[in-house]
Amino acid sequence: MTDPLFNPGDAVTVSARFPTGRRHIRTPFYIRGKTGEVERVCGAYKNPEDLAFGNYNAARVSLYRVRFDQRHVWDDYTGNPNDTIDIEIYEHWLEPAVTEDSSDAT
Repeated sequence: MTDPLFNPGDAVTVSARFPTGRRHIRTPFYIRGKTGEVERVCGAYKNPEDLAFGNYNAARVSLYRVRFDQRHVWDDYTGNPNDTIDIEIYEHWLEPAVTEDSSDAT
């Protein structure tokens, strides 16, 4: 097991990949490609995507609770603009969010 790549407060984007074939994917389709903020590191656990197919010797993977603004998740969201949704997502589905500051770096 390695140390978590992300910390609370880090902006992350959920990978927008859509694997095909026989997979046990724990990352909801509606959140892929969306950017949120790490609310907490939940610990490290065996990857359920591996466990579902009998790979019980896989390394542990960090699990994060990521908070998203509802209005950025749902295009037609008409609720309170401060509403959020928290989703627990494994590290291999997350990447650092690209921000204006990081995109200007040379």
